Amino acid sequence: MRFPPRTTRIGATVALVSALLVGGAGAVPANAAAAAVGSVCHDALPSQAWDTLRLIESGGPYPYTQDGSVFRNREGVLPSQGSGYYHEYTVRTPGSSTRGARRIVTGEEYREDYYTADHYVSFRLIDHTC
Repeated sequence: MRFPPRTTRIGATVALVSALLVGGAGAVPANAAAAAVGSVCHDALPSQAWDTLRLIESGGPYPYTQDGSVFRNREGVLPSQGSGYYHEYTVRTPGSSTRGARRIVTGEEYREDYYTADHYVSFRLIDHTC
């Protein structure tokens, strides 16, 4: 199950932009590389990321026991939020015998979904409108 359900979340893009412009609790920490959070069009994601997004939307079942667990943002790349705000899900990597490096990290805001292909070094906010 997605925490909280998507239907109860509100516009993430506005919140993210506001936090970056105004600062405060939602701002990117000073030690983070702000350029590491970009955006990516939904249609530009690998097909395995689409599969993961569909699983998240439907509440699972997930292929890995870690899917849906709290993402703690230890790297400080995503906007700083309280514990439990972010959750992570595996994006399968064809040919990999492990979970691989690709993930979707969701925030509590509506459609606040981030994609990383490099195991949390950089993230891209998924633009679901393209």
